[in-house]
Amino acid sequence: MTLNEAQIEDLTGKVFRTIVSNGKDGILQSELWKELDLTSRDGSRVAIRLERRSLIRRKKMLENGRWTYKLFATKLPIDTSSVENAPCLTCQYEHMCSLEGSYSPITCGLLEKWLLVSLDLADQKRQMAAAASSQQPKGNGEEEASSSSSLATTTT
Repeated sequence: MTLNEAQIEDLTGKVFRTIVSNGKDGILQSELWKELDLTSRDGSRVAIRLERRSLIRRKKMLENGRWTYKLFATKLPIDTSSVENAPCLTCQYEHMCSLEGSYSPITCGLLEKWLLVSLDLADQKRQMAAAASSQQPKGNGEEEASSSSSLATTTT
């Protein structure tokens, strides 16, 4: 079955969304074809079309003894989670806010409070991650060496 131009365009959108959803890791061409139930011929045509539009890049690689391509989106959507709760997004004075104005990000108490809370949350996450990694068991005698060195420092 040969696809017409409208079907190829529809398929191109589906393929691109699937590649983007795999993020920085990309997706093997063969996995994509299976996921979207495509023939390798149709899938390759769509991938080449996306590559010509500079929407994806194809990286040739050896997978399970066979040459294939891994597909990566050239541009990924921006993660906005870091600014989702910023007070500026719902501020009633946002339209009057400027560096020189009477409402300014330099003097805004709401913005300052949000920044401090955001920094505290980020610091807590870092501390929790550090605590979790330090609680993992050490191997190859590292635990004994660290405990004996701590004894040496407490007795001197």
